[in-house]
Amino acid sequence: MPRPSPSGPASLLSPRLGPSQQGTPEAGLADAAYAAIKEAIRSNRFEPGYHAGEVEIARQLGMSRTPVHQAMARLQEEGLVRIQPKRGILICGLSPAELADAYEIVVALEGAAAERLAGQPAGARGATADALAALTDAMEAALQDNDLAEWAAADEKFHETLVAACGNTRLQRMAGTIEDQLHRARMFTLKLRPLPVDSAGQHRAIVDALRAGETAAAREAAAGHRRSACSAILPLVRKLGLSRL
Repeated sequence: MPRPSPSGPASLLSPRLGPSQQGTPEAGLADAAYAAIKEAIRSNRFEPGYHAGEVEIARQLGMSRTPVHQAMARLQEEGLVRIQPKRGILICGLSPAELADAYEIVVALEGAAAERLAGQPAGARGATADALAALTDAMEAALQDNDLAEWAAADEKFHETLVAACGNTRLQRMAGTIEDQLHRARMFTLKLRPLPVDSAGQHRAIVDALRAGETAAAREAAAGHRRSACSAILPLVRKLGLSRL
């Protein structure tokens, strides 16, 4: 199956900074560059294997090379790019084996997050369960409307909320890094997979375990849900012969 081909930084990154933003402190510019480049990577506008020069990216973003270089360093730490001296950056992708490894990690992390949540006081875990239930409702509504993009947005927010509410900031950072790496595979295969009709039920099993304060059940429900996602995506990636995603 053909993959979308990038047309160059001019069409892939945010518009140049306006006059009111030209005086933004360098740290703020680095954050802006980081966000723009990361979104281009997550959305597959910068696809795996694509080379991008720092000077050209800086020109398109309307800033100097320094904040762009700082952004690249952060993205390299997160495994999304590799800095190549005198050549700019190489967008990294996951091989099928690396994709399986990443899912193994996220299974463990989200299982641990759900277990921690289920062990919180009833009021705290109940509030989180309410938020997660509302996001699950939004997923079901989107699926009924055949709006896969909206379904995916609600699904991603569900997982972000689950991890953020567990109270472990290190776990949250690790899960966020892995999720960024998995995002492209999820979105690239979304319309190629059967409709995710089982996902909402799996989410509700997590919510029910949280409400009941059942730590072991919450862990297994969250971990099992991610295993199910891996089982849907990984065979498809292999079938399509995608070496990097």
